[in-house]
Amino acid sequence: MKQLKKVYLEITNRCNLSCSFCAGTKRTQGFLTPEQFWTLAEKIRPHTEYLYLHLMGEPLLHPQLGEILDCAGQQGFQVMITTNGTLLSRRQELLCASPAVRRVSISVHSFEGNEGGCLEDYLDQCVSFARAAAGAGKRCVLRLWNLDGENTRGANGQNSAILERLTREFPQPWQVNPRGTTLADRIYLEWGERFDWPDLSAPDGGEEGFCMGLRDQVGVLLDGTVVPCCLDHEGDIPLGNLYRQTLEEILNGPRAREIYDGFSRRRAVEELCRRCGYARRFR
Repeated sequence: MKQLKKVYLEITNRCNLSCSFCAGTKRTQGFLTPEQFWTLAEKIRPHTEYLYLHLMGEPLLHPQLGEILDCAGQQGFQVMITTNGTLLSRRQELLCASPAVRRVSISVHSFEGNEGGCLEDYLDQCVSFARAAAGAGKRCVLRLWNLDGENTRGANGQNSAILERLTREFPQPWQVNPRGTTLADRIYLEWGERFDWPDLSAPDGGEEGFCMGLRDQVGVLLDGTVVPCCLDHEGDIPLGNLYRQTLEEILNGPRAREIYDGFSRRRAVEELCRRCGYARRFR
């Protein structure tokens, strides 16, 4: 049975922000019920223990998030959550208390979509949560994935103000590692360059390419559709449906095998993959 490093399970595709860097989705919006979550997660569990509760949408919006986390814990998952950070104060107690939650990543570059919000209040919430989560034994990652290049770290939007605040809260020197910067015990800062989401209307970048989709990850959309990676936000490459099939059957299906074998030859066989800005960094 194929093992995966992680699986993205979309518990909602609704979001309370509209950020310029996010592709969004035109799919019908909704929430997984705890029963639906259990059904899908049970089929995922033989393939990985690491479950990411998003693909599109803001997971902290889910009205039954506590029940979702309880289900994940009962099935033995280690849960990763990525959030825009605007709802952390109301969800802090739940996230810190849940045994299933291993890591919470806060996309602090999301503040650009927080129309009319106060940056200092937003950062108060993020820093307070980071400290509480670390104290509860969780890992908290503050992400700035909005760079235009290695040398523009302070020049993007609110980055300078964010970095100034983090320096006050977590005095330097920071421990800089290849995969991120340690600000304090269990609290990290991650940099990343902005990228163009895959889109069928984008220019064709050619067949040459590689991706970790189907190698270390797959995504499962709200309706149970399995897609090769976490960037297929519209379900343009449906490989099967987890309500009607096992994940093993889907991963061994002809379309999934063709994608996997194509990337083994450094070839993108799907039209969407040839139009993915993120995949270009693997060339």
